[in-house]
Amino acid sequence: MSTPSPRSQQARKPTAAKPMPGQPNGKGSWERGRWILLLLAIVCAAPIAVSYFMYYVVKPSGGSTSYGTLVEPQRPIPESLVVTGEDGKPLKLATLRGHWLLISVDDTACDKACVTKLYFMRQIRAAQGPERERVVEVWLRTGAGNVADVIQKAYPDTNMLLADPAQVSAWLPTANGTKVTDHIYMVDPNGNLMMRFPKDPNPSKIKGDVTKLLKWSSIG
Repeated sequence: MSTPSPRSQQARKPTAAKPMPGQPNGKGSWERGRWILLLLAIVCAAPIAVSYFMYYVVKPSGGSTSYGTLVEPQRPIPESLVVTGEDGKPLKLATLRGHWLLISVDDTACDKACVTKLYFMRQIRAAQGPERERVVEVWLRTGAGNVADVIQKAYPDTNMLLADPAQVSAWLPTANGTKVTDHIYMVDPNGNLMMRFPKDPNPSKIKGDVTKLLKWSSIG
């Protein structure tokens, strides 16, 4: 009986299966995948990071400081903060992420100071020209009742949302000697509370801050 030749034995020797196209091939492939995910996360966060850096470090306005107070550390919109829309339906305030939010807090009765802030927010947004669609005006109402018709007609683009005052106060910081109703706040498109403007603000200076932020950020 003849024995198989060494050449025939080599021919029958099984070979390692090749990985299917698109499948990871060893430890190196998984490591490359993690680096790619990290790179994507950095790319997504870069526009906000650049806008903050240019605004607070480079100071493109010629070295002047901002008018508003930077909120540090960042305070994201609480996932538990549920508001009631004008249609009577509840929604999470965090669903408004994706835009720059100008936020005012006042009782639904809306006194003179409340109306003044609504007017300032409307004018600041309008002054952004073609960039105004990136800005959303939000009035967090903290009292029961209906909004007066005259206010609804004067500010049709303002989101008038009923909110729990305790939750709002826990999220929005105040300056010494002031209340949450004294300020206008700004939230970035990632949903982070970014800036607080002073009591009895100068709307032209707020407009300047908003214009610079929109200029140096490509998101929202």
